[in-house]
Amino acid sequence: MKRTLCLLVMMALVFAAVPTQAFAVNTATHGDITGKTVVSGLVSLLIWPGIGQYMNDNQTKKNWTHAIIGLFPPFRLWSGWDGLIDRQGGRWDGKI
Repeated sequence: MKRTLCLLVMMALVFAAVPTQAFAVNTATHGDITGKTVVSGLVSLLIWPGIGQYMNDNQTKKNWTHAIIGLFPPFRLWSGWDGLIDRQGGRWDGKI
């Protein structure tokens, strides 16, 4: 019983410490898949994350976010997909 109560208290503290920005509304809009977006998705996936977002005329802060976070393997796929579907904006008002 003590262990369960301690676990519940710790979980409550963790949820209280999470910033409210983590629950931000997704403001992303998806474009159409065209030849340009296919190329930008492939460039982000194969060459360097963030280049595809630059080709799709995204905000500079989004391009840099993709270029840095996209170096890690699972996020490289995310960056390629994001370039393919020409997603504008995103969570935290376009910061991702």
